[in-house]
Amino acid sequence: MEWVGPIKLQGDLNEEISLPLATFETPLFASTARGAKLSRLTHGITVTLLSSSMTRSIALEGPDTQSLRTLEKTLNLDLLNPIVLKTSRFAKLINIQTEILGKLIYIRLVFSTGDASGHNMATQAAEAVLNFLLEQNKNLRYLSISGNICCDKKTSAINSLLGRGKSVMAEIFIERSLCEKYLKTSPEKIIELNTKKNLLGSILAGSLRSANAHFANILLGAYLATGQDAANIVEGSQGISFAELALDPKNAKTPPSDGLYFCIKCPNLILGTVGNGKDLTFVQENLKKLGCLEPRDYGKNSERLAMIIAAAVLCCELSLLAAQTNPGELMRAHHLLERQANKNMGQNK
Repeated sequence: MEWVGPIKLQGDLNEEISLPLATFETPLFASTARGAKLSRLTHGITVTLLSSSMTRSIALEGPDTQSLRTLEKTLNLDLLNPIVLKTSRFAKLINIQTEILGKLIYIRLVFSTGDASGHNMATQAAEAVLNFLLEQNKNLRYLSISGNICCDKKTSAINSLLGRGKSVMAEIFIERSLCEKYLKTSPEKIIELNTKKNLLGSILAGSLRSANAHFANILLGAYLATGQDAANIVEGSQGISFAELALDPKNAKTPPSDGLYFCIKCPNLILGTVGNGKDLTFVQENLKKLGCLEPRDYGKNSERLAMIIAAAVLCCELSLLAAQTNPGELMRAHHLLERQANKNMGQNK
């Protein structure tokens, strides 16, 4: 585990902050650090929180579609939220989404869960709703507390479209001269690679609403260092990288500088700052250094953590794409950095 940064942030966060990454792929430290350095040489990375929620989908069986359609029309927040509020001080039902298939109904319950990732909180609340519906509708039969349209620890269109966890956007503008000096490439080469590798390559591979080089690498490192359920990198790895030529939006020079606009969208960052795994000593120390254990408003610590991690994803995604525009650079860097890391670990023993 190493601390990387600082990363310069603006937008919903406005500060410079480092973060811990825990991984055996040691070149990720240097790669993320390169992106972080660019953030400090530019206006910074703009982070924007788009949404925050946790879902659980209950599955029930009825006599026919007509009766399930009648049930569907009765479901609303006023009916179900009082039941949810009895299960937790923090869980709140914020949306209800349904899918009917013949005699089956899947009810996707969307919760806000404060600073917890909310897996157990959502399941407990969903179970209370499930029991209520079974008591009120004797023609219904229990199928499952999780009907798989949640969709938990699996890639899916529904999570990418509707969100599960924190949905975050991170953006940066890099002047051409900085791109050439520190990334050893041009904006045009990064844009071409992103189009032909991330976008077209992902289409050819049949990727599901996902077009990126390696979001999962940074998510795993950040998740392990901050006590998260690492299996959630499955849906967390879904995301899109976008690049285009642009003019500096904050430069008053005439003509303004041209360069690279680069952004990433992480629609499914499932994480928390309280709950299972967060009581470990090193996790508590890391979260405290990140400023994610402060007495903030409901859910603000976990939202802060999500935006910091998304910025780190951008840093490493950008650095990797830059390396891949140059033949041989990726493997040379891996050899050099991994050998140095192994040497350092041997000395530490």
